[in-house]
Amino acid sequence: MNYNLFQLINQFAGRFPVLDGLMVVISQVSLHIYALILIIMWFYRKENYKHTVVFATMTGIAGLVTNFIISHIYFEPRPFVTHDDVQLLFYHAADASFPSDHTTGAFALSLFVYLCHRKIGSAMIILAVFTGISRIYVGHHYPYDVLGSIMIALTASLFIFKIRKYLSSIPKTLIFMFNRIPFVAERSQGEKKE
Repeated sequence: MNYNLFQLINQFAGRFPVLDGLMVVISQVSLHIYALILIIMWFYRKENYKHTVVFATMTGIAGLVTNFIISHIYFEPRPFVTHDDVQLLFYHAADASFPSDHTTGAFALSLFVYLCHRKIGSAMIILAVFTGISRIYVGHHYPYDVLGSIMIALTASLFIFKIRKYLSSIPKTLIFMFNRIPFVAERSQGEKKE
């Protein structure tokens, strides 16, 4: 069933150049877009945004560490390794297929931000859904890899969200250090005078 679902999505690869290009871009660039969103949130003047950025980053790291452990316990070959009829749109190393790092990272960041800021998080979740679909479309992952990654991301997000008060010293310390940077400190003082 996993492979049948994979074929259902991957069969369109190579047929529609515009869709192919879009899926390749999403697959390759989505995590850079997330990084940009977090950077914008960090430089936004609200301090609670900075806290969210730190905790979301921690969530992403937790999810990727979980992926690393799972991939060393259970190894599933990628679709293009196991099957000859896969439409592979761009090269990928033949490492573990389960779980999907791109999907885990996208959903971990999105879900944590959603728990704190609904509007921004909702937009990020939509991009995360397209990221997961794109990983199947380009031939790199099975649907179950993506679903498993969503579950890992959800678990990591809820876990960090639940224990965030015990970790509050981490964002406070990072924000304090950031505010001590000369240019940032001068800007903050200028804003206070205004």
